[in-house]
Amino acid sequence: VQLQASGGGLVQAGGSLRLSCAASGRSFSTNAMGWFRQAPGKERESVAVIDWSGGYPYYADSVKGRFTISRDNNKNTAYLQMNSLKPEDTAVYYCAIQNGRNWPLKTAPTDFGSWGQGTQVTVSS
Repeated sequence: VQLQASGGGLVQAGGSLRLSCAASGRSFSTNAMGWFRQAPGKERESVAVIDWSGGYPYYADSVKGRFTISRDNNKNTAYLQMNSLKPEDTAVYYCAIQNGRNWPLKTAPTDFGSWGQGTQVTVSS
């Protein structure tokens, strides 16, 4: 499966963006998937993870209450709604699917694969 993230851009602090992750090549409806981000000079970190059915969402503490992960398996697409954005949310955002078994849900980037090109999110203060 190939994944492509889109929807990034430049936004002021307090603003919102909705990222999309489109899958191609095959359906990803049986895979848990996650959103991750990497800021310059920092390691890639987990942002949010969701199971194959759209349940059991996990959020990093830094985004809890502001970001919402969802998916539409009929469209082979996942989303990350980002509200109340902060300058520290600035990063390249990636989506990926969980390797191997889909349960239990994993959150570490090393447990995910099929990384596609990310999308840049820049939040100005």
